[in-house]
Amino acid sequence: MKAAALLLVAAAPAFAAGEFFDDFSQTSLDALRQSGWVLREGTGHPGLPGARFATTQLSLDGGLLKLKMSTDGTPANTSLAQLCAARKFLVGTTTARVRFRDTAGSRDPIVQSFFLAGPLKHDYDPDFSEVDFEYLPHGGWGEPETRLYGVSWHTVRIDPWESFNQAAIVQGSFDGWQVLTVQVEATRTRHYVNGRLMGEHTGRNVPAKPMAISFNHWISDGATAGAPRDYEFEVDWVLHEAGKTLSSTAMQARAAQLRKEGVTRRDTVPDAGLTSECNL
Repeated sequence: MKAAALLLVAAAPAFAAGEFFDDFSQTSLDALRQSGWVLREGTGHPGLPGARFATTQLSLDGGLLKLKMSTDGTPANTSLAQLCAARKFLVGTTTARVRFRDTAGSRDPIVQSFFLAGPLKHDYDPDFSEVDFEYLPHGGWGEPETRLYGVSWHTVRIDPWESFNQAAIVQGSFDGWQVLTVQVEATRTRHYVNGRLMGEHTGRNVPAKPMAISFNHWISDGATAGAPRDYEFEVDWVLHEAGKTLSSTAMQARAAQLRKEGVTRRDTVPDAGLTSECNL
């Protein structure tokens, strides 16, 4: 029995260890880049076709990362925000404290997101990996309700759209500060909001390839052309514990401990040798 047990341990997959933490105390976008973040520019999925991602939509303010989305309802005058860390995160627990914002009276189909993703190399790429939280404060995607998604992806074709995933949906407003946690294990994922389990996903929807931690703020089809308007949401901190399944409470306690120790950024997760394209 001992020999069999030793053989079983030796055959088990080895997952990366380490810790990634950022509380966005950088004082400039250049400092944000120097600490390893990729700031997206240009066009592409997701968002209103023809809209542009611009670094000017990102800002830092007293330890908060701000992501602004600006539009007049037309692609030419729509600016989106996105940034991505290195592509090296897979099995483990990732938590972010974010402030989602509703805007009374607006029906612009904006999306405020925290996610981990790798590139989609081609339609129905079997190696595509993504887990995400997407908040739709004004509804959208064919439904009027305010709601929060927690999604684990198998694969997708962008145009025409066809997706394969598992999604958990919580209806209602999440305006204000929220703690979002996703656990990725070898055979399942779990999404939590403020410690409450949203959903558990399994099978081909479990990520198989390293991903980049990302945040974005975008708008889908359905906005009405008119006067310019701006939307914003904030990120307080993000923490990843590689190779560990931890509760939302434990992740918050660890973030608080790091801050108490004066740690504003830490990255001991080994590099995977992959480029963070920050284009999805």
